[in-house]
Amino acid sequence: MRLTILITCIVLSTISYGQTSLKEINLISGKHKVGFKHYTIIDSTRTYQIRNDFNNQFIDRPIPISIWYPAKIQKNISKQLAVLDYLEILKEEEEWENLPNDFLLDWFPYLWNTPDNRAHLSEKVNAFSNSTFLIGKFPVVVYAPSYQASSIENFTLFEYLASNGFVVISSPSRGTDTRWLEGGTTKDMETQSRDVELLLKEINKYENIDFDRIALMGFSFGGLSNAITVMKNKNVKAIVSLDGTERYNYPVLEKSPYFNLEKFTIPYIHFAQKEIPEEVLTSDKIPAELNYKFQLYDSLKYSKAYSYKLHDLTHSYFSSFGVLFANRDKRQDKSDNKVMASYKLVSEHTLQFLNATLQNDKYGKEFIENSPDKNGFSETLISKKMKQVKTGEFDYKDFNDLAFNQGYKDLIPLYQRTITKHPELELQEGMLNTLGLRLSLNSKQIEQGVNVFLLALHIYPKSANLYDSLAEGYFYNKDFKNAISNYKKSLEINPENQNAIDRLKQLRE
Repeated sequence: MRLTILITCIVLSTISYGQTSLKEINLISGKHKVGFKHYTIIDSTRTYQIRNDFNNQFIDRPIPISIWYPAKIQKNISKQLAVLDYLEILKEEEEWENLPNDFLLDWFPYLWNTPDNRAHLSEKVNAFSNSTFLIGKFPVVVYAPSYQASSIENFTLFEYLASNGFVVISSPSRGTDTRWLEGGTTKDMETQSRDVELLLKEINKYENIDFDRIALMGFSFGGLSNAITVMKNKNVKAIVSLDGTERYNYPVLEKSPYFNLEKFTIPYIHFAQKEIPEEVLTSDKIPAELNYKFQLYDSLKYSKAYSYKLHDLTHSYFSSFGVLFANRDKRQDKSDNKVMASYKLVSEHTLQFLNATLQNDKYGKEFIENSPDKNGFSETLISKKMKQVKTGEFDYKDFNDLAFNQGYKDLIPLYQRTITKHPELELQEGMLNTLGLRLSLNSKQIEQGVNVFLLALHIYPKSANLYDSLAEGYFYNKDFKNAISNYKKSLEINPENQNAIDRLKQLRE
C-alpha cells in the first residue's frame, strides 16, 4: 500500500533509523505561550487540479496556511497539540485528508513505520489550538518550505520563535497546476515565490503584526524562492536560509525575469550543511563544487551577509521533520545527539539574527557579529564567514527619503549638508519640478511643494519653468496673489512663456 518505489538492498544497507525526540532537542522556550491555527484561503487568480481525483476539473488554487503566534491560553478551551495533530495537516496538504491515521507512517515516502517514529506521534508540542493572540505588535517571519513539503515541516523552530515574540506564517510548497512541482525549475520557484507574496498579503489581516518588521525564512528550495522574492519586495527587512538551494542551483535564480542583485539589499544569513564526503559525491553523482562554491553569497554587493557551516548536520536535518522522522545515511550522518544539538544551534542562531534585524536587540547584534568561538562554540561544530555591505552611490531617491522624513521642511540646509557628504549627488531640475508639482497640486501639501520649488530654484535660479510650475500650484489652490507673482517672475526670465501670458490674462479677466 505504501506510495513509494521499491528500495534496493544496496541502498538499504546505507540507511539506519534515527532515535530522537523533541525533549532531547532541548530548545528552551521563550516567555510566551504559543498559539497555532491552520486554515485555507483561496487564490481565485490561479487554477489548480487535485491530481488524485483523476479528472479534468480545475478549481481556484487553495492556499493552506499555518500560523504560530505569541498567545494567551484559555483555560478549558485551548488544547495542547501533539505531533499527530501536525501530521493531520500534512495529510490535508498532501491531498489525503481522509487517510486513516493507522496508515500515516506507511503511506508517505518520508515517514517510516518504526517504533521511534510511532512514539513521536504522541509527543506533546509547545503549541496550543483555540488560543488568542497576545495584545501587542509582533514581528513576523514568512516561511517557504522545502521542495513539495508541508507548511509544518519546521514546527519546532516555529514554536521556538513564537515563544520568543515572533509570528510565523507558512504555506506548503506545491506546483503551479497540481500538488507536484516539475523538477525545481524557475517556473516552480516563481510559483512558490507568488505563494510567499500571498502570505505577505495575508498578514495584513492580523492587527497584532508589525508590518514594518517582516523577515522571510526558507529551507532548501524555499530558500531559492525567497531569494527571488526579496528582489521584488522592498517591505522585507531580513532573510534566513536553511541550507537554501540558492547555494546549489544558482542558474535557476538567474533565469528569473526578476533577478537583480542590486535589489538584494537586506541582511542575509545562510546555514549550510556539512561537507559532503567523497563517497557520497561519487555514488550520488553530486558535483564536488557544491562543497565550496556559493555564487549568490559571493555575488552580493549591497547586503550584509552571514554564511555558517554546520559540521555535524546534513541537508535533511534543517527541519523538524528531518530530525524526527528521516532515516540516517550511514555514509555521512553524524550521531542523533549531534544532529539534535546542531538543529538546536541553527534555531538559536536564527533567533538571534531575527532579534538583531527585526527587534534591534543589542545582544542579538553582538551575537551575530561575533565569531562562533566568542559565542562559546567550537569551530569544529560551526564555522562562519561574513561580508560587509557595500555602500551604493547616494542618489536623488536617497535625498528624497531624507526630505520626506523631515516633512519637506528646511530643504536648502538639508541639501547643503548632504552635498558636502555626497558631492556626487545630482538633483535634476526635471525631477524637482515633477515632485514639486505633485505635492503642490494637493491642497494639503502645497507648503511641501513650495519648499521643493524653493530648493529647486536655489539650485536652478534662472529656470523660468520652475517659477511657472510653482505658479501653477498656487493657481490650482486658488492662491492667486502668489500665482501672479510667480508667473511674472517666469516671464522676467522667459518673456515668451505662453502659459504664463495666458494665465495672467485669465487672472486679470
